[in-house]
Amino acid sequence: MKRYLVFLISFVMIYMVFQIGSGLILTASYTPDFSSIEGNLSQEVVFGTTSIPLLVILLTATLAYFLSQKKKFRISKN
Repeated sequence: MKRYLVFLISFVMIYMVFQIGSGLILTASYTPDFSSIEGNLSQEVVFGTTSIPLLVILLTATLAYFLSQKKKFRISKN
């Protein structure tokens, strides 16, 4: 049970870091398209393409598994 909790906590923390990091990168690299504003002034916002959530989740789960297997993070049995 303790090994599962270490895995679960590390998984959630790494997933949050990846989500915040990708959000920062997407926000920093966004360039608005002013050519579409010329004729119509609609209230629609275009955010661009979305990321691949399955790939991010698989990478996060892999990193969390390897972190939970390291001796530093293991909990000794008494």
